[in-house]
Amino acid sequence: MLPLNGVRILAVEQYGAGPIGTQYLVDMGAEVIKIENPRDGGDISRSVGPFFLDDMPECSASIFYQGLNHNKKSMTIDLTQDRGRQILHRLVENADAIVGNLRGDVPEKLGLTYDHLKAFNPKLVCGHISAYGRTGERAGWPGYDYMMQAEAGFFSLTGEPDTPPTRFGL
Repeated sequence: MLPLNGVRILAVEQYGAGPIGTQYLVDMGAEVIKIENPRDGGDISRSVGPFFLDDMPECSASIFYQGLNHNKKSMTIDLTQDRGRQILHRLVENADAIVGNLRGDVPEKLGLTYDHLKAFNPKLVCGHISAYGRTGERAGWPGYDYMMQAEAGFFSLTGEPDTPPTRFGL
């Protein structure tokens, strides 16, 4: 038996940091339910190439997306609508944790913080990661791996002399 068997995690995530983290939890036995926004097409990494399963036309998601989301359950919920929040609250009642990697100001706006959810499950663990944190002037800034590597100076450490920088791999 895996160490996280029986643990249920709700994941409001996309692209890199969130899906990578929850994929580790799935691999250790957790049940991860990925919640995606139906209004914007969901996780943008579905369309991140260059690799797709060309021999499986019924599966349009990129290999990048599949590698970070295999064995997860997935559903779409519009968390900006009352009905969507009601569905989320019912899921929270039976969850052990909710995690996400949305822009820093978004968890509060969507009601994904512990203060919003504790009435539905006081034992719920809430975890959120964002590029610039949840408070301060940069909380509303988006942030992705490439941006963070550039801003932190890592790009200056990569590549060959007289060539553009190369990002670190995932």
